[in-house]
Amino acid sequence: MTTVDLPLLPLGRGRDLTAERGVECPGDLPPASDPTLVARAAAAKAALGEKLFVLGHHYQRDEVIQFADVTGDSFKLARDAAARPEAEYIVFCGVHFMAESADILTSPHQKVVLPDLAAGCSMADMARLAQVEDAWDALADAGIADVVVPVTYMNSSADIKAFCGRNGGAVCTSSNAEVALEWAFDQKPDAKVLFLPDQHLGRNTAVLKMGMSLADCVVWDPRQPNGGLTTDELRDARMILWKGHCSVHGRFRADVVDELRATIPGVTILVHPECTHDVVLKADLVGSTEFIIKTVEAAPAGTSWAIGTELNLVKRLAAQHPDKRITFLDRTVCYCSTMNRIDLPHLVWALESLVAGHEVNVIRVDPDTEHHAQVALQRMLELPGRSHRD
Repeated sequence: MTTVDLPLLPLGRGRDLTAERGVECPGDLPPASDPTLVARAAAAKAALGEKLFVLGHHYQRDEVIQFADVTGDSFKLARDAAARPEAEYIVFCGVHFMAESADILTSPHQKVVLPDLAAGCSMADMARLAQVEDAWDALADAGIADVVVPVTYMNSSADIKAFCGRNGGAVCTSSNAEVALEWAFDQKPDAKVLFLPDQHLGRNTAVLKMGMSLADCVVWDPRQPNGGLTTDELRDARMILWKGHCSVHGRFRADVVDELRATIPGVTILVHPECTHDVVLKADLVGSTEFIIKTVEAAPAGTSWAIGTELNLVKRLAAQHPDKRITFLDRTVCYCSTMNRIDLPHLVWALESLVAGHEVNVIRVDPDTEHHAQVALQRMLELPGRSHRD
């Protein structure tokens, strides 16, 4: 089994100065959790029985995944939770926006617990509601707000989903972004799309799936006056991309793709559409997390793969498929630092607290936000030929 072939930059021994600003790697994971916690987690889970349903995102550590009742991407897990109304407690081993989505989709009597409230998402945090409302006002000042349809990626906060719901927009996943954009452009004559919060998914979908040009896309920077754009640039654009990105997928680089092709004969480059446009252009296959997993599972023995997605998942795929050569598409050992805040100590603390009758870290979305977020999610669910995997 091969997980990494390139020289690595371990914690404290240098940094990749070529990485996109804001995606510096925090280093390797800390040492494995105290082995005695495994027995405590198992005991607490057994004590809670059917009252408990544990969700594990694909990017979680193995020490946490072993206690998940189901694994998957964020939207799949939220829907799985909604399908288990007998579970009083939904412990979501993921990040904050995922727990919010689970709270929106589950029944009022169910409580969603996030073991560590600091487990956020850098991408979701790049689009704050006040910033998006300011952008919407600027679009109105430019005279185009009435033809703009907001579409937000699932990896966004509940209030951004609600903003889209209130303003005639929808949610999308990385699997159905193309269908969602086609729907959005059909909503109004001369429609434009404000795509939140991941510029790379929006650009890759618009250009590579829908035949637009890079000139059709502009980037709204919330830290610049008027998003850093002129009124004419806004009026001429078809896609207004929010200046956001994934701190993991934004790391992958086109020159590493070239290096791997030169060193691993016949390697297939498989990446997530949150990667930058130049990386996606050089890849052989591009798709969601579920697409990546299924592609590797179906691949013949002896094939070689370089995968551009979160390292926990890549390492797990390598361990599960020792008959294939699986390589991580980065020079640096780098996990999703916020996703990895959900570790075994936090999980044990959350489970044992529930056993003791203490409800901790319950994620609640206020009724008004929940209502409008559900509107946007429902529009996604009604998309033709829908596919709802991240």
